[in-house]
Amino acid sequence: MGTGGQARTRLARGAVIAAAQTLFLERGYAATTMEAISRQSDVPSATVYRLFSSKLGILRAMIAVSVDGTPEAIPLPEQPEARELLKSQDPTEQLAGFAAICRQVNDRTCQLYQVLVSAAASDPAAADLLAELAKQRKAGQDRIARALSRDKSLRPGLRQRDAADIIHALMSPELYRLLVIDRGWKPDKYQSWLAGTLIDQLLSARD
Repeated sequence: MGTGGQARTRLARGAVIAAAQTLFLERGYAATTMEAISRQSDVPSATVYRLFSSKLGILRAMIAVSVDGTPEAIPLPEQPEARELLKSQDPTEQLAGFAAICRQVNDRTCQLYQVLVSAAASDPAAADLLAELAKQRKAGQDRIARALSRDKSLRPGLRQRDAADIIHALMSPELYRLLVIDRGWKPDKYQSWLAGTLIDQLLSARD
């Protein structure tokens, strides 16, 4: 495919993702059809199917783009900021940095995540995607615990496995939604609380 064709494909993908997000949030996942997404995006239905195969394929791509924050949808552990944080020799800076990334990702994905949770209640394929995303999130968070354990930064008596569980719970989208959406916390307050709590729960006391 030439440069012009690649550009048209990127534009079509972006239009479909934007249209689907609007419709999923307005109508819900179950009530949104591929044909409605085609009309909303002004992209032919055949092209929508060719690019994404299914409605769930669109939701998958939408979440991937939202996690990354750019159209390239680079997996979070492969992004430069996350890779640099994993190599940091300062565990306090490391956890504060991951708290900031967690807040940014949840800011972008919170509504879409709820769309997926709702879809998973009645769609087995959506339930599989939800489980897959949880597995990916846990794998990335396990790397944080592993880095802290490797550098002997965990507080005495805290096993790497338990540290990973703490990170997984505190950085979960469910906890973000509880505090920011349900309880009305400002995202900045959530980020500050998350960083402080991760540091208090995971790290050795500093003199």
